[in-house]
Amino acid sequence: MAEHNELGKLGEEMAADYLRKQEYEILETNWVFQKAEVDIIAKKGDVLAIIEVKTRSTLDFGSPQDFVKPKKIQLLVKAVNEYITQNDLDVEVRFDIIAIYKNKGLFETEHLENAFFYF
Repeated sequence: MAEHNELGKLGEEMAADYLRKQEYEILETNWVFQKAEVDIIAKKGDVLAIIEVKTRSTLDFGSPQDFVKPKKIQLLVKAVNEYITQNDLDVEVRFDIIAIYKNKGLFETEHLENAFFYF
């Protein structure tokens, strides 16, 4: 496995651990619908949190959250609509980003709630 793939997998595991500590229930990881993959689908209370995880070994090229592009958002929204339909859910949906990056040899986690909106 390529080094960047391993870093991404590690970041997703770290994000899931972080969410569990914040009392989220992890419903799905790497959930796929058509061309979209949702990194983490989690629930806390009556909120369904759709989590895009961005992991970087350095911030030299910008913040991890800067790499969530409109096309990705469009795919996520389509996938989440399908997930809600398949599971017959009546919940508030929130799109978050968890950015994980190395800072002085240690990983830092930043949770951006309501990181983007959809129409």
